Amino acid sequence: MRVALLQMCSSDDPAENLVTMQRAIAEAARAGAALILTPEVCNCVSMDRAHQQAVLHPQDSDPVLAGLRMAAADHGIWVLAGSLALKSDPPETRFANRSVLIDAEGAIVATYDKMHMFDVQVSETETYRESAGFAPGARAVLGHMPGAVLGLTVCYDLRFAYLYRALAQAGAQILTVPSAFSPGTGPMHWQPLLQARAIETGCFVLAPAQTGTHAARAGRPRRTYGHSLAVAPWGEVLLDAGTEPGLHLLDLDLGQVAEARRKLPSLTHDRDFTGPA
Repeated sequence: MRVALLQMCSSDDPAENLVTMQRAIAEAARAGAALILTPEVCNCVSMDRAHQQAVLHPQDSDPVLAGLRMAAADHGIWVLAGSLALKSDPPETRFANRSVLIDAEGAIVATYDKMHMFDVQVSETETYRESAGFAPGARAVLGHMPGAVLGLTVCYDLRFAYLYRALAQAGAQILTVPSAFSPGTGPMHWQPLLQARAIETGCFVLAPAQTGTHAARAGRPRRTYGHSLAVAPWGEVLLDAGTEPGLHLLDLDLGQVAEARRKLPSLTHDRDFTGPA
């Protein structure tokens, strides 16, 4: 199965970001990819809530999602919009951080709202309160495509191993981790966490990432770590995209999932226990 990971430096202009993704979808399809994955908030990277309120849309009327669906159908390729920032249904006033799986005919197959909110103070100058602007999801989601089952997650979810174990035990062979990872934590945490999730579950892990300093018409620019990664079920890093935006292709042998789990069947070794007190 050939897949494509798109590393982006999305701006806060959704129309501009859509053009970048449409071009990448066409390129991935020409290269024979069955699936292309984009990073977190691929439609709009913004630290300004007022700007987000002005440019974002609900799912049913979002022009970026409509454009991605059309591109998927035009080129006959599956698309994982790693996540889109979308307006939520009332009465929720916060946005949704939503991963959307689109099939090769342009239909929406699955959606997942990021569960774990990035509310952290990485340093004196780097603080995030994602829950102030985004509503957390509450449902784990599998996405089924021909020959593969995807477990959908987003960025900060990566630190919560129980989610990935549940997805793998429910049938996921590929775990997706579209991200806009902090440069304050990325150098120490990004690769080890992704490798751990692959090793723990015997899954492929695909993590397309935002990278660089993101152009902002409103508010202060955001910086992200880059280094989109693909990790095999045994923990080998198959791809490290570095820090430049671009499209990266690789071939997955999903037989490696069954082989890793045969060798190390830890997904079947759960034990009930009591405590700690």
